[in-house]
Formats: sequence, structure tokens, C-alpha cells
Amino acid sequence: MTARFETLSFARDVAAPVATLWQAWTAPAARRVWAAPSPATTVEFLDSDPRVGGREVSLCRVAGQPDVLCEGGWLDLQPQQRSVNHEVVSIEGERQSAALVTAEFSAAGAGSRLNVTVQLSSLLRDMGPGYAAGFGAGLDNLAGVAERTMVLERIIKVPRSLVWGAWMNAETLPRWWGPDGFSCRTKRIDLRAGGEWVFDMIGPDGVVYPNHHRYGEVRPEDRISYTLLWGENGPKHADAWASFEEDEGQTRVTLGMIFATANEFQTARGFGAEALGLQTLGKLARAVGAD
Repeated sequence: MTARFETLSFARDVAAPVATLWQAWTAPAARRVWAAPSPATTVEFLDSDPRVGGREVSLCRVAGQPDVLCEGGWLDLQPQQRSVNHEVVSIEGERQSAALVTAEFSAAGAGSRLNVTVQLSSLLRDMGPGYAAGFGAGLDNLAGVAERTMVLERIIKVPRSLVWGAWMNAETLPRWWGPDGFSCRTKRIDLRAGGEWVFDMIGPDGVVYPNHHRYGEVRPEDRISYTLLWGENGPKHADAWASFEEDEGQTRVTLGMIFATANEFQTARGFGAEALGLQTLGKLARAVGAD
């Protein structure tokens, strides 16, 4: 068929701040949570580098159907305002479509609003209806994920290599992890991709909180992703990531957590998880001599 061009538009109001929605849209660990449009679909990210010029490659799988390969990259990233990326979809080596995706972010009352425009070119067959349905379902997932996501940031006034070294070191991590007054008792720790940290957090009142972190992606001095479990091999509590951005000798640390359910998110907010998380980042700053 002759290439068919069309423009698809989507809008979502999200009950989360713009800063949180931006992280849910761009952070690879978050994109892995919301990208699949349906429970029958799995999306495997082969590469994801959210910076201008960075690539994103994923495989979309549905049982009994050929895999769908999506290859793209980021063209523009203006934090909390605008992103532009391109993507090419192929099935069994044949290109099906190409698209330019522009996302605009704005505050809307106590939450935020996302407007997405997809300029789509169908190359072999009409991809418009499937693209509209799949993209729309993904954005519905994104809104739900953003609404149970907690994002914490701190500027630490030392180079990124020092911050990374304190975080990804099996000896130093347990010394500072946790809010003020808490300590860690490690059962086993392996901070590589595919590794885990099984430990107890012990509160100032002596109460023991069993924890289990399973590590996914580890990009040195860039980012890590991990899953938080309620105790060793327990139920999932959250999907989490930490990113490290250096700016003129300082390091911006961003810690994100997507709670397993909206109720868990609300419970965490209720007991002051944001303040406790910032205390943890404060202990990290002191551990590297920045505070």
C-alpha cells in the first residue's frame, strides 16, 4: 500500500504532580511497568536511554502472534514540559510504521495534564486503529502508575562517582540506608544486575522490618532499578529506581518508587514515607561527606 499519514491525539488528566508524571513517562523502570497495553501482552525493553540522542528498543509479545519490534530514540527532553521521540515498528523484519511522538506536560489543579500527539505513517497496512487502541491503553496504565508513584530528589554536593560508590558498595550501603535512627542487618548482598539484598531494617524502638531488594538494570554511575519485597521472597511492595545526574561537580539523586497498589501508596504517604526517604538521602549525603 502507499504510505498513509495521520495524526492521533491523546489527553490524560493525572492525579499526580507534573514532576512525578514526568518521571513515570521517562524513567525506564517506570516505562517497563506501564508499557504493556493489556495483561495478555508483555513488553521487554532491550535498551532504554532517556536522554537526547538516546535509544529505546523493545519487543512486544502476545502468545501465538509474531513479536513486534519497536526501535526509537529521544529527540528532545525538556523536563516537566515536553518530550519528543521517534519510533519505527517492525514485524518479522518488515517495517510496519514510523511515528513521531510529542508529549506536553502541564499542571492542572492539584495534579497534571498530559497531551500526546502521534504523527503516524503506516507503511504496509493501516496501523492507525491498532496504534490508537494500544497507545491509548498504555496511557491509561501510565496515569494509574503515576498516581501511585513517589519521587524524591536531593542534590548532593560531591561528584557522582562518590555517590555511586557509596550506594553500590556492599560494605557502605548498609551503613547509611534507612531513615534517621534505623540500622540494617544484612543476610546476603550482591549489588550486581540480577543480584539481591536480603536484610532487616531495625527501627530506633527495636522493631524489625524484613526487606528483600532484587536488582534489575545496573548502569554504572547512571541508574539502577530494583524490586522491593516484603521480606525474603515475600510479596512485591514496589518497583523502584535510582538515577544519578552530575552537574558541575554535584550530583542530583532521584529515587522513584511505584507502589504495588494505590492502597499501599496511600498507606506509605500516611506514615510519612516521603520524609523518611529524604532522611535516607540525607544519610547518604553525610556518608560521602557532603553534609
